[in-house]
Amino acid sequence: MNKIHPAPVLGIIGGSGIYEIDGLKNIEWRKVFSSFGNPSDQLLFGTLEDQAIVFLPRHGRGHHLNPSEINYRANIDSLKRSGVTDIISLSAVGSLREGLDPGTFVIVDQFIDRTYARQKSFFSDGIVAHVSMAQPTNIRLRDWCQQACTNANISVVSNGTYLVMEGPQFSTLAESNLYRKWGCDVIGMTNMPEAKLAREAEIPYCTVAMVTDYDCWHPEHENVEVSTIIKVLTENASKARALIKNVVPRMKERPLLCPSGDDRSLENAVITTNEMRNPDTLSKLDVIAGRVLNK
Repeated sequence: MNKIHPAPVLGIIGGSGIYEIDGLKNIEWRKVFSSFGNPSDQLLFGTLEDQAIVFLPRHGRGHHLNPSEINYRANIDSLKRSGVTDIISLSAVGSLREGLDPGTFVIVDQFIDRTYARQKSFFSDGIVAHVSMAQPTNIRLRDWCQQACTNANISVVSNGTYLVMEGPQFSTLAESNLYRKWGCDVIGMTNMPEAKLAREAEIPYCTVAMVTDYDCWHPEHENVEVSTIIKVLTENASKARALIKNVVPRMKERPLLCPSGDDRSLENAVITTNEMRNPDTLSKLDVIAGRVLNK
């Protein structure tokens, strides 16, 4: 029988309004070092119902980083260095489906990655590793988030496919219709390579996609406008805070070893032989992959 984790830490990646949660105590912003550069901002450490939580503003406080400017490697590395054992990523998205109305939350189980201008792996410069991304989000966290939405009376849909585009511009009509034909449910700009890097860092990861608009495909709705998105974002932020408050008690059930194996994803993934491994890269990967590289 799997033991319970003695000190789980919940990491939350999202916007600035999300971490303003009633009951959050012992709040402290800290600058966390990363060997991959600067993360988006300082990290906010706190406790909610005695559960340790670490918040990372994905775009930085004040939203000054566009999706392609985010240092995703430093973000995930800094969360790992902060002791985070599980990540819930809250992301604003456009809907590509009838019925996925603004204000709906989608528990994502698949991605299509259409980004091209981002560093997507920790493993380069003399060390190569290949991890599985067949199931890119963690089923335990998905179930917890689904139940948390239900408990908080949030409109939620499970098992959605998230198309990640480069941005920062929104889609053309032709692109939007193409992604609909591919079977995608929502579209956004931020969860790749975030999910891939979390897998390489052996941190179970879940995306909750918060619908703000209909992209541009819907004939009965206006094209995407930032003012409209901001209004829905504000409403979604309060729902996101309710989701987090409902997920937190579940962390007491966090198993020592994740049944999916997401916290052991580097087992047999590193293929570079010991004598060929770049020492400088080994040093940078001390926290991300030290568990397997230091054997």
